[in-house]
Amino acid sequence: MSESQKGAAAVVRRAHEIADGVLFPAANAVDATGEVPEGHWDLLAREGFYGLAAAVGAKELGFEDIVEILEVMSGGCLSTTFTWMQHQGAVLNLSGSGNTALRERHLQDMVDGRTRAGVAFAGVLPNPPKLWARAVDGGYELDGEAPFVSGWGVVDVLHVSGRDPDSGEEGTIVSGLIDAVSGGGLGVEPIRLVAGQATSTVRLTFDKYLMPSERVTGSTSYAEFLSFQAFGSRLNGCVACGITRRAVRLLDEAGHAEAAGALTTRLDRVRADLDAGLGDPAAMTAARAAAAELALKAAGAVVAGVGSSGILAGRHAERLVREATFALVAASRPDMRADLVRRLTS
Repeated sequence: MSESQKGAAAVVRRAHEIADGVLFPAANAVDATGEVPEGHWDLLAREGFYGLAAAVGAKELGFEDIVEILEVMSGGCLSTTFTWMQHQGAVLNLSGSGNTALRERHLQDMVDGRTRAGVAFAGVLPNPPKLWARAVDGGYELDGEAPFVSGWGVVDVLHVSGRDPDSGEEGTIVSGLIDAVSGGGLGVEPIRLVAGQATSTVRLTFDKYLMPSERVTGSTSYAEFLSFQAFGSRLNGCVACGITRRAVRLLDEAGHAEAAGALTTRLDRVRADLDAGLGDPAAMTAARAAAAELALKAAGAVVAGVGSSGILAGRHAERLVREATFALVAASRPDMRADLVRRLTS
């Protein structure tokens, strides 16, 4: 085993230790209070996990390593992991930005966890988009909304994407970093979720909000932007897989080893299909739907497997069912949801 492989194995092993020793024991309390302890963020920063995306870019970690880490963390605490995952998207985008000054100002602090970041790109995916970015003197004016943005009150900056209405039929996607502070044309509306309330998810509204030129990370065509979503969709599939993974362990601990083994076999198949979907958008849609369906079934099996305690509030079983419900729609697209409806009604 090479030194880089040993280093990657150590990072993965540490992720397991954090998920099982810190995140999972606190998950019910996080769910009940709707707040992630500050110590979770400090621990992830101290252990280098805020720079995960940069480590992958530097080939210090492989793709299979990041998938393993995201899965095990998701099975530890959904709220902590889902919020922290958004930070990786911002790190990845800033790492590849041609805005050298912006990169030098923020990237190292983001990698070290001194600056926490979120993302707001869902507003550009629909047609017509929900968030526009029109070129004006000094930068871009943002108008519209970003419907689901996680980490408000936790993150310092947001990597925001808007569609330029003056750049052709589909439009160019313009992205940049903004401060996660309301005012100046940026409004914030808290959202109540069935699970993952501690993700601090909000709806953002933009009214002629100026994103200065020096904060722009870059622009890309709508088609190129969509092609990159396959990678993000694969990683978002780790959330559902992580829920199933935890359900398997709970089922096994409850004395249902055969059922746990059957779920493990199905989970391996889902993972393989998710990997195959990286080069096939239609296959990715089906794989994401299958992952979410499996998480829901696995969580339901835990409730049935542990008996009457499974319907008691504040227990792992009922929380997993709600988190599996979260995975049915979080980071999804209409075609994935249509596939899920078909699967769940056939």
